[in-house]
Amino acid sequence: MNILVTGGAGFIGSHVVDVLVKQKHRVTVLDDISSGNKAFLNSSARFVRGKIEAPSTVALVKQLKPDAIYHFAAQKDARLSVTDPVLDARINVLGLLQLIKGTMGRKLKRFVLASTGGAIYGGATTIPTPETYPAHPLSPYGVSKLASEHYLNAYREVGGLPFVALRFANVYGPRQNPKSEAGVIAIFARALLCGERPTIFGDGRQTRDYVYIDDVVSACVAALTTKHLGIYNIGTGVETSLQDVYNKLQELIGTSLSPKRGPAQRGEERRSAIAIEKAAEFLNWEPEIILEEGLKKTIAWQCASLETRNA
Repeated sequence: MNILVTGGAGFIGSHVVDVLVKQKHRVTVLDDISSGNKAFLNSSARFVRGKIEAPSTVALVKQLKPDAIYHFAAQKDARLSVTDPVLDARINVLGLLQLIKGTMGRKLKRFVLASTGGAIYGGATTIPTPETYPAHPLSPYGVSKLASEHYLNAYREVGGLPFVALRFANVYGPRQNPKSEAGVIAIFARALLCGERPTIFGDGRQTRDYVYIDDVVSACVAALTTKHLGIYNIGTGVETSLQDVYNKLQELIGTSLSPKRGPAQRGEERRSAIAIEKAAEFLNWEPEIILEEGLKKTIAWQCASLETRNA
């Protein structure tokens, strides 16, 4: 297929591009490198530098005439979305609409949206949370992702747009930016490896569903060819507290450094884990990497990255 991947220099997007290239698809990456990394770009993919929310995105899509679009480019920080909701909506909502506008008048085989399972359910009382649970986001970031799903569904109704929205849990693994607010495992691991004390905001008892990058990529690949369109949770269904993640990283790295403590942050969920039975049934997908194994792989990559930086 001829495939456009937005955010293809980023954490998740670059891993997906690598697999698509291996499968002999023709891949074009659209990324503004604001949070992505040129070093992660696959040399066999065409690279176009640009902002997803810019009008030039429409022209690019019309020119490429892609068979499929993977949409990873986004503002991903829930905390930032609270302080700058206009920026969040401009990137996450307007960016999606520019892509949709570019596809008008042409039949797309698949549109795969990177959505969120961690922020879209909003204080859910059913844990793990299924896709049927009412979506009630507590952050503007979650609102923008829910709006994106609704737009895709609207264009499926009026134009037959075949979309799959993957509601990711908290994804972690190699290539995640330790300077981003959205990747707590990367932040903790890099700090501890450098002999620094990271900050735990709140009491550390808040829970998340941590899913390893390789499992997320396999779900993305499955979404390209599935006959079952719609919305899917992609996680593990397992709650793990922030403090437990920190303790396990301490153990694996071999450090006794205690964390700093900060106030709980606005716009963040208290508990989060998502049910994955629907993905297992219709995508034939299940996660394979347990947390400890994923943490070991992540630490190994962070160590190699530090060695390369210091060489």
